[in-house]
Amino acid sequence: MSTNAPSSPAPRGLPVALDRGLVFRAGGRVVTGGAPWAVALFKEAALPHLAALRRAGRAGLSPGTTVGRVLARQLLDRGLAHPVPAPRPGPHPVTVVVPAFGRPGELDRCLASLRGLPVIVVDDGSPDPAPVRAAAEAHGAHLVRHAVNRGPAAARNTGLALVRSPLVAFVDSDCRPEDGWLDILVPSFDDPKVAAVAPRIVPAVPLCPTGLLARYEAARSALDLGQDQALVRPGARVGFVPTATLLVRRDVLRDVAFDEGLRLGEDVDLVWRLHDRGLHVRYQPRARVAHTPRLGPRDWARRRHEYGTSAAALADRHPGRLAPARPSAWNLLALACAARGHPRSAAVSTLLAMALLRHRLKGMPGATGLSASVVAQGLVADTVALGLALRREWWPLGLLCLGAARRSGAARVASAAMLAPLVAEWVIRGPALDLGRWTALRCLDDLAYGTGVTASAWHHRSLAPLLPKVRLPFPHRPAARRTPPTR
Repeated sequence: MSTNAPSSPAPRGLPVALDRGLVFRAGGRVVTGGAPWAVALFKEAALPHLAALRRAGRAGLSPGTTVGRVLARQLLDRGLAHPVPAPRPGPHPVTVVVPAFGRPGELDRCLASLRGLPVIVVDDGSPDPAPVRAAAEAHGAHLVRHAVNRGPAAARNTGLALVRSPLVAFVDSDCRPEDGWLDILVPSFDDPKVAAVAPRIVPAVPLCPTGLLARYEAARSALDLGQDQALVRPGARVGFVPTATLLVRRDVLRDVAFDEGLRLGEDVDLVWRLHDRGLHVRYQPRARVAHTPRLGPRDWARRRHEYGTSAAALADRHPGRLAPARPSAWNLLALACAARGHPRSAAVSTLLAMALLRHRLKGMPGATGLSASVVAQGLVADTVALGLALRREWWPLGLLCLGAARRSGAARVASAAMLAPLVAEWVIRGPALDLGRWTALRCLDDLAYGTGVTASAWHHRSLAPLLPKVRLPFPHRPAARRTPPTR
């Protein structure tokens, strides 16, 4: 399916609900939000339908007219709304594929959570195959074995070749879906554009964890993407979903199988290739899957490092999408002036950016307030993104800034960009950790990932995953998109 092909209306009877992050302006005609974030201008014909969706809230509603269904499709395609079909009891046309490499105890618990479903276990060359075979046989799973370890992508493809059901669920052996997970996920496919849907992956730690890393994982697991539903695509709030558990239409995988050349990052690659075909991948956090985290300090840090090592290979396959930051040139100028101790120049740069955006939004209702809001949000977002890059991909420079913060104003600004978002996270999340330990673990988390990125850049002799992508101050594309129902 081509991304440029016109979209058909949303299916009849599919309820949709507006995304919680939308901001309405100018009497509801102008909306900011979506995936990725943008400004949308609606025509008068759309306003009654938008008002009805706003009144419906999170429960959503099913559009009853062609205009409403066309609008619903446009909202779904831009991440401004999400499908909210009711859970549907099974049985469901799903086969589960579980790649396994050792860890028979985890596999046994995983298979127990999948009772009643057809399951294919792919032993990816475990050194001792007997315990894996015993666990599969105990739960009536079909077992396939690789003679040598070929990686999780190859294991999933091997299992996929044996699947005959319309839907296939990939579940890692250290995951345990909660009861009713398919009842929540399967109705997502009522939208024919949905190719895959992912549940929320939550760490399997006690309600009151005692270990330091257990408390950290409970508050910020690398696999937990939060409690809000999302359209998953590059540049969006949720840019990818892990394939620790993923439900997919089998037919779309005939052309978009897992890339067996990737030992890590194969989940990112799959999601982005599905997006490039004009298909939707959705994150549905109402369905939950427990995952066993690695809580040994060495294993925890090694795993974070391994995540980063996929960066260069992904950057080669998806040019431009792995840039550690995408700041606006105007925001870079304002931050540079602030770092050099020239706040007035920084303010002038920001005001000039607002004026230019106001000119581009000429004729849009509430253009002055909208331009000020967009520039302010962009400045904050770019500052946070640059701080994250200094903690991760640019970690050597980040360490230098932290070390020089007492002597250099520019280093203090950079250090504030690195650390202030962590303080805000601590306040918002309320983890069972004091601020000092939270900040230290967050920095170690990012540092471990960042060393993986630099290692992959060195190995591939590529700077692509380390280079920012600066947005020029005079883009040729329009600042806002019109989203009118055509009839």
